Amino acid sequence: MGELFTSSLSILDFVTIGLAAMAAGLINAIAGGGTLISFPALVAVGIPPVAANITNTVALVPGYLGATFAQLKDMKGQERRLWLLIPAGVVGGVVGGVILLNTGEKLFSDLVPYLILLACGLLASQDVVRKWIKSRAEAAGSGATNEAWTIVPIFAAAVYGGYFGAGLSVIILAVLGLVIDENLTRLNAIKQALAFSVNVAAATFFLFSGHVVWVAAGVMAVGALVGGNLGGRLAGRIKPQVLRAVVVTIGVIVALIYLFR
Repeated sequence: MGELFTSSLSILDFVTIGLAAMAAGLINAIAGGGTLISFPALVAVGIPPVAANITNTVALVPGYLGATFAQLKDMKGQERRLWLLIPAGVVGGVVGGVILLNTGEKLFSDLVPYLILLACGLLASQDVVRKWIKSRAEAAGSGATNEAWTIVPIFAAAVYGGYFGAGLSVIILAVLGLVIDENLTRLNAIKQALAFSVNVAAATFFLFSGHVVWVAAGVMAVGALVGGNLGGRLAGRIKPQVLRAVVVTIGVIVALIYLFR
C-alpha cells in the first residue's frame, strides 16, 4: 500500500518532508516535540494520516537511537529498572500499533487534531514536569515507592506511543518521576531507553503492515539524523523554552486546521 503513495510524490514533496524531518530532528535534540512538525508535513504532501503516522514512526527511529546512546553512561547502575520496564514498553508499543492498524482511516483522521492538542499540552507542561521531578527528588529519602508499580503506567504510555507518539517522552518522564526516587539526569536516561524501545517495537511491527512509504521514510531518516546532529551543536545557543513555545504554537494551529477544514 505504501508504494502506491510513492509514485504520487514530487521532488518538491520529498524536499518538504526532508526539511520537516530535519526540523523534527533538531527540535527533538533541543526541546522535544518534533513529531508535531514531521507528521503534518507527511499529511500535507498527500499521504493518508494512518500511513503518515506509521511512516513517521519508522523514519524517526535513528533519532531515538542517537538520544539513547548519548545517555548510556547515565544508565549505569539502573540495569534492574531497565529490565523491569523495557518489556512493558515493547509490549505497549506493539499493542498501540495493533490498535492503530485496526482504527479506520476516518476515525483516526477525526482523532488527529485531539491527539495533536494533547501532545501540545504535554509539551507545554514539560518544564513544570521537570521542576516537579527535581523538587520531588530533592525531598525524597523516606519510604520509597515500590518501583514495580511503574510497569502499569509505562505500559499505558507505551500504548499511546505506539498509536501516535507525540509527547510520549513527557508522559514517560512524569511516570518515572512519580515512582522512582532518582535525579533528573538519570531519570531522563531511562526515559530515552524506554522511548526508544517503544518506538522500535512499534516500527518493527509496522514493517510488515504495508503502510510504510519507504522512500519517504528514507528521506526523513536522513533529514532527522542531520537535524539531530545540528540540534546537538546548537543546544547551548537556543533556549529550549523558546523553541518549545514555537512548536506548541505551530501544533495548535495545525490542530485547528484539522478541526475546521
